[in-house]
Amino acid sequence: MFEFEIQACEGQARAGIFHTPHGDLLTPVFAPVGTQATVKTLTPYQIEELGASLVLSNTYHLYLRPGDELVRDLGGLHQFMQWPRPMLTDSGGFQVFSLAQTREIDDDGVTFKSHIDGSTHRFTPEKSIAIQENLGADIIMAFDECADPNDQAYIKIAMERTHRWAERCLGAKTRNDQALFGIVQGGIDPELRAVSAQFIASLPVPGIAIGGLSVGETKPQMLDTLDLLAPLLPQGKPRYLMGVGTPEDLIHGIARGVDIFDCVLPTRLARHNAAFSPDGRLNLMNAAFARDERPIDASCTCYTCRTFTRAYLRHLIAARELLAGTLLSIHNLHALVQLVKDIREMIVAGTFEANIPGLLKRWDNNASRAK
Repeated sequence: MFEFEIQACEGQARAGIFHTPHGDLLTPVFAPVGTQATVKTLTPYQIEELGASLVLSNTYHLYLRPGDELVRDLGGLHQFMQWPRPMLTDSGGFQVFSLAQTREIDDDGVTFKSHIDGSTHRFTPEKSIAIQENLGADIIMAFDECADPNDQAYIKIAMERTHRWAERCLGAKTRNDQALFGIVQGGIDPELRAVSAQFIASLPVPGIAIGGLSVGETKPQMLDTLDLLAPLLPQGKPRYLMGVGTPEDLIHGIARGVDIFDCVLPTRLARHNAAFSPDGRLNLMNAAFARDERPIDASCTCYTCRTFTRAYLRHLIAARELLAGTLLSIHNLHALVQLVKDIREMIVAGTFEANIPGLLKRWDNNASRAK
């Protein structure tokens, strides 16, 4: 269980298999985000149909509502949300630091007020693990502190605290059917990142997450950090880049040895009328699409592109029909899931590096404002 097999490598890019209790993950893999035990606007059946094999849910949100003990009593997340394949939960650390109304941090943990009702709660490494064990995901995260990348003095403090908390998470873990990943922190400081990679790699964890990126630093800074980490992390363990998910980011990340990705971006864009496409990110509310009989992407095989025109999608958006968010979510998620699958095949064939310029050209401008 939780063995990671590397089937092919090309440069730093890897094609592998990560074995979990709910099935094998073929890596690299992109995970849709189901923050509150649901990928917004989609059913589990639709998520499987678009090709996804891994879903992420959020410890902080599910702890607050409906409560991790309730989820446990109803059979765990897989049963609760009727998702039969592998699942991942984050530790709640990022949300505690980004969403909580107020928070007080000390070496033992974090006291915070709920963004929902202002009630007071406390997370410690042990509490985070207990919640995640109640939720029952296949892959769980160590509790960490994600610091402001511009606060150089505090980044070191947060990194060292993250290391101590990772050890406590290992000590608190009791379930053998969950893979606990340690998290590398250190901001964009090369020395701190190297120290953190070395420390987390020394722990007896089956996988390693890379946190604290895509939180305000520039794109070159993020890529430089991934370049630094690639040779420092163990080859035989999967690497998870947390919260990153534009098409360009996936291409660059895989080229730098990342195996697992997740991001709320595809469904968030869908709820704001936007779609990934080879023409750049499209805003389908624009009047230019009112009579456009083309699909979003003629080369896409998703249900939305096989079935509907841009004109129909614009009509749904203008009429404020809920179906618009569903159809755009199907397309956006399928685009990323399929992109990663295609890259995996290229790695196996030894053609990924040669295809990187073409892939980046095809997906250019999807990280920018929609047209």
